[in-house]
Amino acid sequence: MLLWSAAGVVVLSSLAFAVSRLKPAAPTVDRSTIWTDTVKRGPLIRQVRSSTGSLVPREDSIELIPAQTDATVVRIRVLPGTQVTPDTVIMDLADPQLEQEVLNAELALKAAQADYKSLQATLESTLMDKKTAAAQVDADYTQDKLQAQTDKALFDLGVISGLAYEKSKSTADQLTTQYQLSQQQLDVNQKAIEVQLASQKAKIDQAQALYDLYEKQAQALQVRSTISGTLAPLATPVQVGEHVTAGTSVAEVIQRDKLKAALQIAETQARDIQIGQPATIDTHNGVIPGHVTRIDPAVVNGTRTVDVMLDGPLPPGAVPQLSVDGTIDLERMSNVLYVGRPALGNEDSTISMFEVDPDGKGATRVSVKVGRASVNDIQVIAGLKDGDTVILSDMSRYDNVDRIRLD
Repeated sequence: MLLWSAAGVVVLSSLAFAVSRLKPAAPTVDRSTIWTDTVKRGPLIRQVRSSTGSLVPREDSIELIPAQTDATVVRIRVLPGTQVTPDTVIMDLADPQLEQEVLNAELALKAAQADYKSLQATLESTLMDKKTAAAQVDADYTQDKLQAQTDKALFDLGVISGLAYEKSKSTADQLTTQYQLSQQQLDVNQKAIEVQLASQKAKIDQAQALYDLYEKQAQALQVRSTISGTLAPLATPVQVGEHVTAGTSVAEVIQRDKLKAALQIAETQARDIQIGQPATIDTHNGVIPGHVTRIDPAVVNGTRTVDVMLDGPLPPGAVPQLSVDGTIDLERMSNVLYVGRPALGNEDSTISMFEVDPDGKGATRVSVKVGRASVNDIQVIAGLKDGDTVILSDMSRYDNVDRIRLD
């Protein structure tokens, strides 16, 4: 009896040791809870995507309208969101001091114009007197010149003496000099008149420029846009009764047909983006082609802003600050092995994946070396071949097993 008991103990111990050496059974995974993809060979377009983009105004589509002078807001005629044209009065400002300046400038202009006319009349009167005197000298010169010519003829005939002829000739010579001086004097006087009138005209121009400046500032008290667009809200809106200083922005107008997309791209993905790369912008009401025009060097909260110029028309309802998605094409790779991007794993690394059996009833863990990644796909460098099926889902809960069953 004791012998049989001892034998039973030995058998039971052996069975317990054998059971302890057995590997645990492969866990079962519900096929409906995972997603798979098949390894393929062919062209691969590397892309980056942003789901946190928005439409923003282009630099050439924004008009900030500043106050021309220190003024007070007395009336707001239209509110942000309103379509405006260059004829639309956005708001009214008031500046009593400017109104007085306009009046003073207008009076100064009229006074300068009156002084010009008065000076012109005086100078023309003086010039007329000099012309009259010159005309008398010219008449005397002509008469004495004819007399001298006549006396010479008579002298040649012996009718008059040489003394009489010399006297007549001397008188004519004196008037010739006097005539020449009178003509020179007229020329000098004419030039002096032009200089004086030009000086007075400069005063008119100065007064006119000052008046035009004040008048323009007065007209600007009725705030208008110079372009057609949408009135945008200011970061700090002005209110009726508020006093604004010269240069303060009182309105902003945006041309709605001149928008661009500003995409927030993760810093790690933005390093491969280049100016000019093609992109597509999804406004959720249409997809617009575009291209990269700017990459902000600053990193904010782990992202960089990438500006995309839109190469197609905006769909209806596209407005500034509209949320959009954007995809940028980084590179076109040809004849590469690739598969859908797994839930876990970075590019240019070695990752662990489950390869599905040919019969689809199970999957075995394999080590896969991956290369460049796109939005939805990743390049396979080693560990898989064309036609293999792998699980892309997060399988981190099965890190302690090398095989699973699929049900």
